Amino acid sequence: MCASRPPATLRPPGVGVTRRSSPGVTAVHFPRGPLPQGPPSQGPLSKALLPRRVPIRRILCLLPLVLVGVVAVRNWPVLAEGFGQLRTARWPWLVAAAGATCLTWVAAAVTRQGAVVERLPRLRLLATQFAAGAANHLLPTGLGASAVNLRFMTVCGVPPARSTAALALYLLAESIARVGLLAALLYAFPGALRLDALLPDGAPGPLLAALGGAALSAVAVLLCVRRPRTAVAAFLRTALGEARSVHTRPARALALWGGSLAFPALQAAGLAAVGRALGLPVPPAHVMIAYLAATVAVALVPTPGGIGSVEAALIVALVAAGGPVAVATAVVLAYRIITVWLPMLPGAVTLGVLVRWKVI
Repeated sequence: MCASRPPATLRPPGVGVTRRSSPGVTAVHFPRGPLPQGPPSQGPLSKALLPRRVPIRRILCLLPLVLVGVVAVRNWPVLAEGFGQLRTARWPWLVAAAGATCLTWVAAAVTRQGAVVERLPRLRLLATQFAAGAANHLLPTGLGASAVNLRFMTVCGVPPARSTAALALYLLAESIARVGLLAALLYAFPGALRLDALLPDGAPGPLLAALGGAALSAVAVLLCVRRPRTAVAAFLRTALGEARSVHTRPARALALWGGSLAFPALQAAGLAAVGRALGLPVPPAHVMIAYLAATVAVALVPTPGGIGSVEAALIVALVAAGGPVAVATAVVLAYRIITVWLPMLPGAVTLGVLVRWKVI
């Protein structure tokens, strides 16, 4: 038998033993310290030639202020006349009108919370309603506030489909509450308003015909074109599901319908307070009926914040309620100063801050 040889092992060189270098191999000595950096890599285009990123968010922050200036310049005669009327008014009633206006933002925030199942941050929700009021006066009626609230709900984590459904539920509840409140007041005060004076002779016929034609055209498009029909059907399913979810929670349902009823009631109460401040010889309940009737009449007029159309409709409604033309005009101008023009600049600033902080 052959003895097995032990495996070869590498022995470290002893102390003082020098290694022999292989012939033909040149030693390389690396410099000490950090390696020098070379010139920056140049792509196909130099960075200096590339265009800078457009500050879209900064532009959006400043855009509301620019729009406020444009609207104020275009309506400067109305502003001057309105502020002139405020000088002769009784200030306690004006303070009451301002307080009612501030409460409308609280009512809007409560209604918005009632339209969604998720709990929204309260302070940011209230600030959003204040900013949405300014946006609503800068864009066609309803579009500014709707866009701000849709963005806010999306940032809060509500899916876009459910955010749109919640917005539709809010608009539906507010419209039903406004019309219902008007019907109840007309039933309680049947002679408060001469409805034939709100529209000129022969106007109801063409108006009803136009509305009927638009409704029939929309139905025809939905029946004949598949893509809009599919989109509308999906939206209705989402909206009905959202409405069922909200009404299964009593707190949400109470917030939705309570806020929807309080919102137009506070607006009408503000106009009644301004009427008392300027000595309008019309009972407050009749002034509230005139306001609700005028706002229902101009709901389909696509003007920014109803500026122009709301003033005309309110003057006609107050005259129909028994007020003199001159006093009714002064009341409407003063009311619009308090509810529209005074909050517009701070509302635009709030809107820019919310955009800057990425709340919306």
